[in-house]
Amino acid sequence: MEKITVRRYTQEDGEKLALLFYETVHTVNAKDYTAVQLEAWAPKRRDQKEWNRSFMAHISYVAVKENVIFGFGDIDDEGYLDRLYVHRDYQRHGVGTALCNVLENAIQTPEILTHASITARPFFEKRGYRTVKEQQVEREGVLLTNFVMKKNRE
Repeated sequence: MEKITVRRYTQEDGEKLALLFYETVHTVNAKDYTAVQLEAWAPKRRDQKEWNRSFMAHISYVAVKENVIFGFGDIDDEGYLDRLYVHRDYQRHGVGTALCNVLENAIQTPEILTHASITARPFFEKRGYRTVKEQQVEREGVLLTNFVMKKNRE
């Protein structure tokens, strides 16, 4: 893949990110979660104002090439890496790594915490994150397994 650019999130990105999120979760994560779990995690419809507000409240980036968004991620000031998603057609092309590098370097906390899906866990392990615990989270009354993972930076 040619060079991608990682830039800050803008309000105009919101709808494109919502679609990328929906499509990615429903394809890439389908090997590890049921259709009911996927729908609870990434429903087709979402509150765009709340979605945008959550990105604006965090340090948020998108990976683009020629105005096409290939992925996105966000982290808060406390070191919680909230979202990291790469377009289903661009998995294993360095997009997640590029985004994660920028996100991790955007803050100066001694550790970074994330809640990784079953699918994303190996990606974070390769980056030096360790599993703190496995947990069940509820979305729309449906339980999903994920992993609390932490990366120490000192």
